[in-house]
Amino acid sequence: MTGEAGEAGGEERGRPRRSSRTYWAAGSAVGLALLFAVGATVAAASDGDGGGGGGSSASGTSSRAPGRYSPDAGFARDMAVHHQQAVEMSFIVRDRTGDEPVRSLAYDIANTQANQRGMLLGWLDLWGLPKVIADEPPMSWMAAPDGGDGGDGGTGEAGGHHEHGTGAAKPGALMSGMATKEELAALGAAEGRGAEVLYLQLMTDHHKGGVAMARGCARQCATPAERALAQGMVEAQQSELTLMADMLKQRGAAPRG
Repeated sequence: MTGEAGEAGGEERGRPRRSSRTYWAAGSAVGLALLFAVGATVAAASDGDGGGGGGSSASGTSSRAPGRYSPDAGFARDMAVHHQQAVEMSFIVRDRTGDEPVRSLAYDIANTQANQRGMLLGWLDLWGLPKVIADEPPMSWMAAPDGGDGGDGGTGEAGGHHEHGTGAAKPGALMSGMATKEELAALGAAEGRGAEVLYLQLMTDHHKGGVAMARGCARQCATPAERALAQGMVEAQQSELTLMADMLKQRGAAPRG
């Protein structure tokens, strides 16, 4: 994140100091989340290797893969999809405005969430679990208090995991906080301040849905590294929510709803 991302510090001369401080805090949180996520992935892989096939790591922690419908697997699948749309929206707005603070924020979000998405999909590969399950409703893992394992060592066919989780999606959106096709089309057609405001509003909604989902994993996921990554997402996206509210205010707008 050299180049454009590094330009943010010198482009805020005309903006309130609070915005600069908030942007720095959000950027720091994003960077810390990425650093932690890399370490978390290494730790998870190490746990999976531990002990040479005895089913537990050298530290005594079980290395058995999470169940097919467990919160660990469900969060990885759903957040990978959720993150992909954030990356898409961020690349759209970078082509629709020349405003450097918005473009730098979009660059940070795209890079952070693309990296985290790769980690989540990598965990699914590590666990030998599918990245997509056709009959699994989005966020259904949030309503599975027993982890959805069903005692079958990974298939998780017990009842209860097909209930919808908390945070209902709006009509036309796949998951809570996600934009509809119409909203994405509107963002792609907007320019300048209009694109900036719509992006900040859509990403605010997106982050709120993502934070709710990440909190669910922080409470329910059994894999320590994944729980820690989820908590890092909560903290980084909350910082960005504060930043985006400030940026909307500077543009005479406010979050929707």
